[in-house]
Amino acid sequence: MDLRYLQEETEISRLSKFAVKSRFSKGRVTEEEKCDIRTDFQRDRDRIIHCKAFRRLKHKTQVFISPEGDHYRDRLTHTLEVSQIARTIARALRLNEDLAEAIALGHDLGHTPFGHAGEKALDRLSPNGFEHCEQSLRVVDRLEKDGRGLNLTWEVRNGILNHRTKGNPLTLEGKAVQLSDKIAYINHDIDDAIRAGILSAGDIPKDITEIIGNTARSRLDSMVRDTVINSTNKNDIVVSGTMKKAMGDLRLFMFENVYTDERAVTEGEKVDNMIEALYGFFIKNPEMMKTEFLSLIDEGEPLETVVCDYIACMTDRFAISVYKKHFIPSSWNIY
Repeated sequence: MDLRYLQEETEISRLSKFAVKSRFSKGRVTEEEKCDIRTDFQRDRDRIIHCKAFRRLKHKTQVFISPEGDHYRDRLTHTLEVSQIARTIARALRLNEDLAEAIALGHDLGHTPFGHAGEKALDRLSPNGFEHCEQSLRVVDRLEKDGRGLNLTWEVRNGILNHRTKGNPLTLEGKAVQLSDKIAYINHDIDDAIRAGILSAGDIPKDITEIIGNTARSRLDSMVRDTVINSTNKNDIVVSGTMKKAMGDLRLFMFENVYTDERAVTEGEKVDNMIEALYGFFIKNPEMMKTEFLSLIDEGEPLETVVCDYIACMTDRFAISVYKKHFIPSSWNIY
């Protein structure tokens, strides 16, 4: 029995007319034989979960660099929260939940160590600039599986590439992830900032909390509900004007009170110095990179691109370890 075929039939009969049905995917760069159990989007989800880049997310900064405590978000927990929110929205709107999940799980695979501080440093240093959304696509297209890539479907790749605000996802599932990313980070950054003592719940302006509430639960619930209500039976993912303004005001509040906090800025300067040192070192000493990256150079990839690949793939702790190895004197026994 072809279980994939039955699932595809269920999608066609059950999902919204605006949803992407896996049977009608635009396909993969390299054509493959279909799985008899899973749809194409389910296979993409599984490939992402089992790839090395996904496992590295647990040791990459979300917002707070090297926090002391077990409950601060890292890039992996952020990814899982985005996935949960996107799946909730997709299910409520009868969109393709498997596609939304795959995009969400892959959207930050290309993020640097130390969060946006690391991204800014590589963007400054690289001749071609650096954006984590483009790097996420490069991870799944080129870097995974020893340079062969994961060969994902067009729809998942499009959603990964376009998940930032300036992106334009061409599926509603991609748009759902794009909005879910904002909903997730705005809310969990508040939670982490309160945990860090940078904010208290009462600091959020009243004109915002009157719309979205003043607890993590109420904020998430109000944003997701507003999205579902205003996107039902539409070929778009939208929020009400009132919610859009509240989310924009809240994001501005976070930039003014959290993301530019003196402690965050100071640590960010340290990250910038570290990334610059590592970039310069590997440009001069490419042979010190791992073999899989040297193979990319042998295949004609520009040195500057591959050095960015290597650094972006690092976890926070591995970057610190490499920096110590090459720039901090080691103790030695003279006796």
